[in-house]
Amino acid sequence: MRILANDGIDPIGKKILEEAGFVVDTNHIPQEELAARLNDYDAVTVRSATKIRQALIDVCPNIKVIGRGGVGMDNIDVDYAQSKGVKVVNTPAASSHSVAELVFAHLLNGVRFLYDANRKMPVEGSTNFGGLKKAYAAGSELQGKTLGVVGFGRIGRETAKIGLGLGMHVIYSDLFEGPKSLSLSLSGGVQVEVPVNQMELEEVLRNADFISLHVPFTDKPVIGKEEFALLKDGVALVNASRGGVIDELALVEALNAGKVAFAGLDVYDDEPTPRAEVLTHPKISLTPHIGAATNEAQERIGEELAGLLIENLKK
Repeated sequence: MRILANDGIDPIGKKILEEAGFVVDTNHIPQEELAARLNDYDAVTVRSATKIRQALIDVCPNIKVIGRGGVGMDNIDVDYAQSKGVKVVNTPAASSHSVAELVFAHLLNGVRFLYDANRKMPVEGSTNFGGLKKAYAAGSELQGKTLGVVGFGRIGRETAKIGLGLGMHVIYSDLFEGPKSLSLSLSGGVQVEVPVNQMELEEVLRNADFISLHVPFTDKPVIGKEEFALLKDGVALVNASRGGVIDELALVEALNAGKVAFAGLDVYDDEPTPRAEVLTHPKISLTPHIGAATNEAQERIGEELAGLLIENLKK
């Protein structure tokens, strides 16, 4: 059997599949050529770049399994694929910690103005060192502040754990009833239970000092113009989930008005060509959709994806 890893797969995952007797092709096929070529394979793995839509599924009846290396599957018509007997699998646990760490990279970046200092120091550092030092002297700490987590799945919980470890209070919202505490691992293998509070979304928005979003995109932003009015003055937002979860134009307005102190974005409405107002804004910390892009996460994704493909293709 042949597998197309169209957006790549970690060498560990490729090795596991090959040792199980599969042929793995890691040469990327452009989206517009997939309809003509994908039927040469029995399974395909993608990340966020390749889209597997209904029309493509219809012309590729040989495909038995679609694997998504990561969490969100909005680039795959999952229900339609499954209605056609195609198994769709993903790796929701493998990248959770990597994404959570990136959230805090943005938060720590923001409270100490690193996103702006790194832009200005090469230009002004040797001529206006004192001025920049004064400009960035009003930093703040995360300890003791309230972190609001919107969406309390695997990534949301990992994000909450890091916040708790930094001494933050955690409140969260989710569509389903969630835990009242999370277990943290201390040195020596000691486990402690730390309380977290579930609230309605509106209460999280009203009470959080920092907000991190971990929800799929639906038909409208979770935080749009109306929701921005509910937020605390000086709040900070991080979106490492999906573009469109925050109304980007409303965000820019809130940043300009001082309602929002800063934002961290790893995902955008218009990938791979984010709007200029976002890319050039002095109060936005930017990364190019790299939440799961750590060596450790990619190894875990490769291993988990290989196992799922073997399990389903061997049936």
